Amino acid sequence: MQKHKIALDVGDVRIGVAVSDLLGITANPRETYVRKKGDIEADMEYFCRYAEKEDADAFVLGLPKNMDGSEGERARVTREFGSMLAERSGLPVYYQDERLTTVSAERLLIDADVRREKRKQVIDKVAATIILQSYLDSH
Repeated sequence: MQKHKIALDVGDVRIGVAVSDLLGITANPRETYVRKKGDIEADMEYFCRYAEKEDADAFVLGLPKNMDGSEGERARVTREFGSMLAERSGLPVYYQDERLTTVSAERLLIDADVRREKRKQVIDKVAATIILQSYLDSH
């Protein structure tokens, strides 16, 4: 039986979260997690529990590549987060190119007439949804 995939749009302050349906067809926005400042262990614990609760079999992390396809500092930080998450959760971590996902999420929210204050609250989980949907569509 198939399980859920959890996508994370990892930022320094917030992490957008999306979860797939059991068939692996659709990505659904779930939440914007506010990171525990300076406490990566608390973040890891939260997402390990989240994966158990969602009966997930993998994480998909948005990989912030540069426009030329190279990886910079943000990609390095994301890969470090992913390595820790894989080690702690025992689940595989996949990476999905996330170039322009935040821009796409912003456009979607503007087109939906979402006010600026509200957009700030939901943009990370919308970006995670776009990341996960891209991953699901390519697999």
